[in-house]
Amino acid sequence: MLLVGIVHRPHGLKGELSVEIATDFPERFAPGARLTWKRGEEVRELAIVSARPHGRRLLVAFEGFGDVDAARGLAGGDLLVAEENAFAAPAGFYFSHEIEGFRGEDPRGRLLGVVQGLSRTAAGPMLMLEVAGKKETLVPFVEEMVLKIDRDGRRIVLDLPEGLLDL
Repeated sequence: MLLVGIVHRPHGLKGELSVEIATDFPERFAPGARLTWKRGEEVRELAIVSARPHGRRLLVAFEGFGDVDAARGLAGGDLLVAEENAFAAPAGFYFSHEIEGFRGEDPRGRLLGVVQGLSRTAAGPMLMLEVAGKKETLVPFVEEMVLKIDRDGRRIVLDLPEGLLDL
């Protein structure tokens, strides 16, 4: 299951909930879309009635949750979608979970580290690379440094500036 949203508190009296978006595909919140809600061991299937922007979040109404009291029961849960229902990634787009565990190699095939995933930062996406003897190094996920991503070979070829891995 892929996390697509985090349910916060109810908004207003008509059952809308403030939802933090955790996906690069906000169209997942289109009316009629079905999501899995999970909090601890509780799991429910939900259908979206409406969604509208509200600052950095969305205000989302779900079928069967038409008032603030009913909606309050969903606060604190995660909204998930099954991987098989995930949108196909556009060319050049990679999900963090998809590249986790890939080998980070230099152009000659030497191991630089193991990919732990992607991180969003103010500077843009960063490849989290576990380097031997260090916890983690962040590498800008940009064309100038990422020469090739080999899904089948589970490796990423990197051309890094001298000293980047020593930071």
